Amino acid sequence: MRPVVAAGAILWRIENNELKVAIIHRARYNDWSWPKGKLDKGETIAQAAVREIREETGLKVTLGVHLAEINYKLPNGSDKQVHYWAANVSDKALTGSKFKPSEEVAKVDWKTVAQARKLLSYEFDYVPLNNLVALFDAGLLETKPLIVLRHAKAMARSDWRGGKVVDDGRRPLHDFGKQQAKALIPTIAAFGPKQVVTSPWKRCKDTVTPYAVKKKLPIIERHQLSELGNAKRPSRTSDVIEDFVIRNKSVVICSHRPSLPTILKTLSTYAPLSLRKQINEATTLRPGQMLVAHINRTGKKPRVVAVELQESLLKDE
Repeated sequence: MRPVVAAGAILWRIENNELKVAIIHRARYNDWSWPKGKLDKGETIAQAAVREIREETGLKVTLGVHLAEINYKLPNGSDKQVHYWAANVSDKALTGSKFKPSEEVAKVDWKTVAQARKLLSYEFDYVPLNNLVALFDAGLLETKPLIVLRHAKAMARSDWRGGKVVDDGRRPLHDFGKQQAKALIPTIAAFGPKQVVTSPWKRCKDTVTPYAVKKKLPIIERHQLSELGNAKRPSRTSDVIEDFVIRNKSVVICSHRPSLPTILKTLSTYAPLSLRKQINEATTLRPGQMLVAHINRTGKKPRVVAVELQESLLKDE
């Protein structure tokens, strides 16, 4: 039997130079825990985490580092799996909170870590908290995402214009790929990239256009991210990636499978050895799949703190 899957986050902010976390009180269970909830049909786990946080706390957030996957037994004997991310709450988000006490969540309290430890009702809730505190103590909790996205499923070369040799940069998405591009919107949005960068080739541009339109963001084209640009001058492709790693902005970058080794090798130079293998193995990303790299830029050099794979529920088998 498949486990019941849920998702949530530890919401955090800095007040008077002290780390505070949001903890919720559920009157029905008379307990204190982190905001979370079960997936709705047709949701990805990351998408569900953002929705549940909004519903239970009234706060609109985007996800940071994935903190933990917790597995435990429910009273009825079923298995439950809960995914927790870190999620920073800005002053603007806090001011705009639309929280109203309900039967499900009676209270949202901001507490110090020590206070939260005393209130938590379940031992397994200490795991994501301990991981969050470890990141904070190391100065690595504050991150912004750099998302490397392989374009959605494209029309096969043999099916496009009768397989004739023409400008491959104009080859479009397959109908299934167009559906993938739309389905990717909430999963990309869960991490909140504010910049959209892509190869100028049609299948890449059409993959990120639905997200860019939804969020009213301009699309930045870089020819170095195309298959041809990378094949001619991979060092220039590497330069583009380094530029966006160094910038203190969140970004999604869409490119092609042949360009992924250059992109990921460059990204891996900003990661500790423990993450480099996982980053470089992402050269096998499926169409519409993405690697989310969480980058901390508070030190002298940007550092990849964590990575995770994400995709829409529409997968190209």
